[in-house]
Amino acid sequence: MTRVYSLASHAGLFLFLISFAQVGFAAEAAATLDLSASGLGIAALVIFVLAYVLVISEENIHLRKSKPVVVAAGAIWVLVALAYAAAGETELAEELVGHNLLEFVELFLFLLAAMTYINTMEERGIFNLLRAKLVSSGYSLRRLFWITGLISFCMSPLADNLTTALLMAAVVVSLGGANTRFVVLGCINVVVAANAGGVFSPFGDITTLMIWQAGHVQFQEFFVLVIPSIVNWVVTASIISLAVSNEKPAAIQEQAQVKYGGWVVVGLFGLTIVMAVSFHNFLHLPPVLGMMTGLGLLKLYGYYLQLRDSGHVGSDRVDSLATGDMALFGESMHHDAVEAGNEPYNIFHNLQRAEWDTLIFFYGIILCVGGLGAFGYLAVVSEFTYVDLGPTVANILVGFASALIDNIPVMFAVLEMAPEMDLGQWLLITLTAGAGGSMLSIGSAAGVAVMGQARGVYTFFAHLKWSWAIAIGYFASIGTHFLLNGAYFIG
Repeated sequence: MTRVYSLASHAGLFLFLISFAQVGFAAEAAATLDLSASGLGIAALVIFVLAYVLVISEENIHLRKSKPVVVAAGAIWVLVALAYAAAGETELAEELVGHNLLEFVELFLFLLAAMTYINTMEERGIFNLLRAKLVSSGYSLRRLFWITGLISFCMSPLADNLTTALLMAAVVVSLGGANTRFVVLGCINVVVAANAGGVFSPFGDITTLMIWQAGHVQFQEFFVLVIPSIVNWVVTASIISLAVSNEKPAAIQEQAQVKYGGWVVVGLFGLTIVMAVSFHNFLHLPPVLGMMTGLGLLKLYGYYLQLRDSGHVGSDRVDSLATGDMALFGESMHHDAVEAGNEPYNIFHNLQRAEWDTLIFFYGIILCVGGLGAFGYLAVVSEFTYVDLGPTVANILVGFASALIDNIPVMFAVLEMAPEMDLGQWLLITLTAGAGGSMLSIGSAAGVAVMGQARGVYTFFAHLKWSWAIAIGYFASIGTHFLLNGAYFIG
């Protein structure tokens, strides 16, 4: 397995560098130096390749993916600084790394707010309620296959494809039990549906979020991809469903209850999304400001939940806050709640449960790709193949590159090159980067997460057996996009 991942990573990195070359030069890259043939530049490229081999091998060597890329990012920028200092451009190197850090900070804070909301909804029992209803339904396996896929597709635009895939994969594993065939097919269906559903919303996938924040596609313009996304999932699911039996699994009686305030949190999350969109569309401010404002509202409501869960709402003991003895009050709340057998709500617990490895991984990838861009690699590759490939062919190849090495570094590289493309092409690359990652289990965060959820059953090779069906859905969605959204292509 390690050898397969390593070969995939090397082939993917090659395709990653070649397939985007047609797109053009980045606005930022125009100010960079062409040091791609220098010894320091080659060393930086080697460091990146080695780091990404470790990332791809995470499932086998059990080394968290953030660790190698963070080290690689530091090493690459040391080489950039040395190269630019030798060329007398020290300030330019500082400006370039500052640009990349700003990209990361906006993405980091946006995702942190979203993850905290999702974790809070999970802690309040929203997702457990859904799971309990499904496992107690008594439907046939084929019907459950379609239901879990449909829920994954509809949930992903709001809850993101990673969270959706983890939740629904847990449901599939519960439903399938010892029926490993259903578990495999159900997990593949969940991954494809979650990735397809995440295509038409900035909140559904990191790549769509990156494109939205870069201003290439406006929020409402993503929705023209709804039908191509549906085609992507339905075509693939229709093929795979033929292998799903129609037997009924034993119904599992499971009870679940939403904790107090759970639905209010859902409402606050909806309000937060509205604020993020409004800040961007009407005030021309970064959407992360709307997300962080929404996080502040959640923290305020969390304070009320904390008081209520500890039994202090309406009591005179709340007046102790006026004395400034916050620490003592907090200890008192915790002690009383533990004695009552009920841990008080604490939003910082939900902050701690954010996917920190994933967030730090984004830092490493953004800095690594930015460092390679500073050496001029993105511009050189772009110039090399621009004559041979047009944006349509290249954007379709993005999907295959995403399947091999993950869509996030692929999309960030494209954004760094800032291609001169019309809206139709930007929508095409949104579709291909998101849906293309489904062709291999290692091509998306959703697939990698589900491999961990159904470890030993849903594997790289189990998914690979159905890659041909996913590819059919992939090309069907591209054809649908050209058929329905041809007006968005200038030429």
